[in-house]
Amino acid sequence: MNHTPVMLKESIDLLTIIEGQWYVDGTFGAGGHSTEILNRGGRVLALDKDPAAADHAQSFQGSDFHFKQSNFRDLPHVLMTTGITRIHGVLLDLGVSSMQLSQPERGFSYRNNGPLDMRMDQIGTNAADLVNNATEAELAEIIYRYGEDHYSRRIARTIVKARSIQPIQSTQTLRELLESAYPNKKRRSHPARKTFQALRIAVNDELGALKDGISSAGTVLSGGGRLVVLSYHSLEDRIMKRFLNQSLDLQVVTKRPITPSAHEESSNPRSRSAKLRAGEKVIA
Repeated sequence: MNHTPVMLKESIDLLTIIEGQWYVDGTFGAGGHSTEILNRGGRVLALDKDPAAADHAQSFQGSDFHFKQSNFRDLPHVLMTTGITRIHGVLLDLGVSSMQLSQPERGFSYRNNGPLDMRMDQIGTNAADLVNNATEAELAEIIYRYGEDHYSRRIARTIVKARSIQPIQSTQTLRELLESAYPNKKRRSHPARKTFQALRIAVNDELGALKDGISSAGTVLSGGGRLVVLSYHSLEDRIMKRFLNQSLDLQVVTKRPITPSAHEESSNPRSRSAKLRAGEKVIA
C-alpha cells in the first residue's frame, strides 16, 4: 500500500523552503515529505527508526540527501555525527503510517490478523510482552492514559482473565477480547481502536519521544527556522500546543491548528483527525 502524506502542501509551505538550506524530515517513512522538500530546492536530513524506511531511502541519491536510521528524539546526536551545523526546518509527521498498518506482520492494526508486535524499530518489548506481563492496574493505566478509554479497567480485567488461560499473541485474539469487553451498545468507533493506540504509544514511548524531539528542534534550529508537526490525536496535539505556548525559543506561527480540507478528508480518510501546528525560531 502506498502512503499518501497528509496535508503535504500545507506542511511544506509552513517550512518556508530556502534553496540550499538543510531541513530535517524526522519521520521519513516512504519519503513523501523529503521528496517535496528536495523538489523545492531544500536539502534533507531524514530520520526514521523503522528499518523498512531505510529500504525506501536507498532510492534517494545525491549530496543533498542524508538518511539516518534513528529516532527523531536523538536529533542533536545525529547532527553531531553528520557534521551538519545549520538546520532551517524540522518536520514531524507523527503516528503510524498506512504502510505500517497494512502489514499484518507488524501488528499495528486490529483489522488484520498478525503477531501482536507494534514496535517501530523491531527492538525491545513488544505489545504481546506488555499485554501478557503488565499488571491489571498497569494495563488499565496505559489504556486510560494513552487511549483515553473510559472502559480501561473493564478492558484490563478482561485481558488478565483471558491471559491466565492462554497467552495473548495475536492481534485477532486481542481484538476479539476487546469486542467482548465493551458494553453492547452503539459505538462511534471500533472497541479495539483506543486500546491498540494506547499499546502502540506505550511500546514505542511515542509521547516521550515527541517531547524530546520538539525540545531538541527548538534548540538546533537556526534563527527564522521552523518546527512543523502533524499530529493525529489529542494527546500529541496538546503536547505540541503547550510547547509552542511556553517556548522561549519559538514563536507561534499557527494561532489555530490547520486541518485538512473536505476534499482531502474524503480522498484520504486517515487525514480526518490530523492537526498541523508550527513555530518559528526567534532570531536572537
